[in-house]
Amino acid sequence: MARYTGPKTKIARKFGEAIFGEDKNFEKRNYPPGQHGNARRRGKKSEYATQLMEKQKAKYTYGILERQFSNLFKKAQAASGITGEILLQLCESRLDNVVYRMGVSNSRSGARQLVSHRHITVNGEIVNIPSYSLQEGDVVAVREKSKSLQAIDNALASNSNVFEWLTWNVDTKTGTFVKVPERLQIPENIKEQLIVELYSK
Repeated sequence: MARYTGPKTKIARKFGEAIFGEDKNFEKRNYPPGQHGNARRRGKKSEYATQLMEKQKAKYTYGILERQFSNLFKKAQAASGITGEILLQLCESRLDNVVYRMGVSNSRSGARQLVSHRHITVNGEIVNIPSYSLQEGDVVAVREKSKSLQAIDNALASNSNVFEWLTWNVDTKTGTFVKVPERLQIPENIKEQLIVELYSK
């Protein structure tokens, strides 16, 4: 499946925050991209433009393409509860995101690659679909043959994040998707209500 492979710093500057993680280039130039950069006058954004930008930010953050994101929204809309919150929960329940949250990779794109290259198992079975939706109680682990990968060891060594809805055992490189996170447990700076308003038009 096609993925965005262009310059990530440029996208981060567009949204005014390092949505792909730590980025030294973004820190140096944290103003919008373009010929005139910071000096350019920008008019007030329309309501539609603001909503669209929020959707684009969510898509880039989680590495999801338009059709897949639209399908996730329909799924969230059909479920009972707050649509915007459920949408983010569905994004967080993706296997590539959980692998990233567990610290097995320093980025979601890296986590996606680990899953695609068959380095990750779910409940003992190899799963190579990054968008695979995890259920409460699913056990996610690094495949036995892949436990010696330096990239995984480096990522785990530099990871200090702890999430209440996940468990992780560094020694066995095994974790559990304990439960779907509540909105307060999701650290992403996304105004999901704007996305709901955009799709509801």
